[in-house]
Amino acid sequence: MRIVVMSDRWRQVAFQALLCVALALSTKSMADSENLPVQAYDQSAIGRRGYFYVGGRYAGEDGKNIMRGQMYVEVLTPKTARRPYPIVLFHGSAQTATNWMGTPDGRKGWADYFVEQGYVVYLIEQPMRGRSAWHPGDGATRMFTAQELERLFTGTSARGNWPQAKMHSQWPGSGLKGDPIFDAFYATQVETLVSSEETERANQAAGVALLDMIGPAILLTHSQAGYFSWLITDKRPALIKANIAIEPAGPPIENVIFATGKGRAWGLTNIPISYDPPLTDPKDLAIFKEDHAASSDLTPCWLQKEPARQLPNLRGIPTLVVVGEASYHAVFDHCTVSWLNQAGVKTDFIRLENEGLQGNGHMMMLEKNNLDIAKLLDEWIQRNVR
Repeated sequence: MRIVVMSDRWRQVAFQALLCVALALSTKSMADSENLPVQAYDQSAIGRRGYFYVGGRYAGEDGKNIMRGQMYVEVLTPKTARRPYPIVLFHGSAQTATNWMGTPDGRKGWADYFVEQGYVVYLIEQPMRGRSAWHPGDGATRMFTAQELERLFTGTSARGNWPQAKMHSQWPGSGLKGDPIFDAFYATQVETLVSSEETERANQAAGVALLDMIGPAILLTHSQAGYFSWLITDKRPALIKANIAIEPAGPPIENVIFATGKGRAWGLTNIPISYDPPLTDPKDLAIFKEDHAASSDLTPCWLQKEPARQLPNLRGIPTLVVVGEASYHAVFDHCTVSWLNQAGVKTDFIRLENEGLQGNGHMMMLEKNNLDIAKLLDEWIQRNVR
């Protein structure tokens, strides 16, 4: 029988190894048995994360300067990068970056999904919104009521007044005030600037500053932020590898459902965007409204008279517009696509129901099949972005 005598040094090494194993097992046991008051999801694909601000300028009289127009940005980097370009996620009106971070019922959001696919992900909060400070001099704000959100976003099958509304089935819960999931969503809402023009100018400037810092990227925008897809690209076309607009602000020229009256005098935006031949006054756009729509559940579109002015800085960039089956945008997003294509911007248009993804409303990144939609977007990027 052979007796092995360990030196003091090796005893210490063995003890430390056993201690590490014991701590690991203990930590796992604690995590397994931990009873959190909310649902949480795995984020182990994230290698590093950080935050910073871009844009902004000092304003006010000397000795009383404040900064205005700065934009909060959070960056998530994967442990293993497998996609060549980052994705920049721009939220819509009255929202913040929480739209991308998770869902009101505690499921994984698009930010973590895209990190898992190997993208660097940038989450922004629009200037004068959320963690991007608003000051009284920035202008008046407004807040969505619970009833507005029920009708437009969450409870459209019960509250919506457009033909497709009854098909809404993907919101996780009743979608009505008092339901815990609706209440959790409404708690995330923030005040939003009333002025569309000021919002567009500030986000264009901050978005350009971000791209100048990070380099080429894919823009993924939602709702109101659709303006920024076109306006940022107009200023930095060489840095945009793709535009993915989820139910972008629209339709051109005249509001439908969400509001009434004229809007987006420049076609896609409320502030100047570059046309060829050049346009200095949107009143010079030669436009007409279709006599009728393709079907009774769609709205007729405003279009340019031929020959149509082109959008030269948006041309040649892979562009996708996505709309949910039950959303109020289902009524009119085809008009935005038609305007883009007529202006020389080859645009793919996905109606989710045609891809087997049915029942989605406007807040599709929060709905029950949100990761199926994110997968569809990733597949489109892989096919179209070189």
